[in-house]
Amino acid sequence: MTAITTAPAEAGEVQLDRDIFLRRLLRELAGTLQEIVGLEEASGYISVVGAAMGEHIDAEYRRALAVERLSRTQVAAVLVDLKQRIRGDFFVIEETEDRLVLGNRACPFGDFVLGRPSLCMMTSNVFGSIAAENLGYAGVELERTIAQGHAGCRVVVHLRPSAQAQPGLREYFRRDHASA
Repeated sequence: MTAITTAPAEAGEVQLDRDIFLRRLLRELAGTLQEIVGLEEASGYISVVGAAMGEHIDAEYRRALAVERLSRTQVAAVLVDLKQRIRGDFFVIEETEDRLVLGNRACPFGDFVLGRPSLCMMTSNVFGSIAAENLGYAGVELERTIAQGHAGCRVVVHLRPSAQAQPGLREYFRRDHASA
């Protein structure tokens, strides 16, 4: 057997690199999950991964900032910064004691997110994990998402629990490290 040592001249036109490969891989995994177990269950599986990512990212930022807990303003800045580092275009619309409202003009998954709303659980869980771990509580509401076909995203991170149930709200709580 002879190995091909040079790529054909046309290979320069192939749209494939590590980033595109990994985004397509995640798209296909999410799509397969959505088709096999349904959107709700697929979102649940991706939520588990998002929570682990949120825990890791939170630890990285707290280490880099040399703080035990991030303030509300630092949480907002971290959420924007982490998304910008992975080519999202998040920005703060509103910051109050009760909530953070973020907008987004570009998804880190690019067009690969279209039709894969389960991938938005990465944002929900990363944001929720970071906010809850530092501020005690977070309720994340994905009001609009690019995955659903909107031009941009609108994500509300509630910082205080509501007295009444809110549909579409995913709640996160600080983990108790004392028992670990």
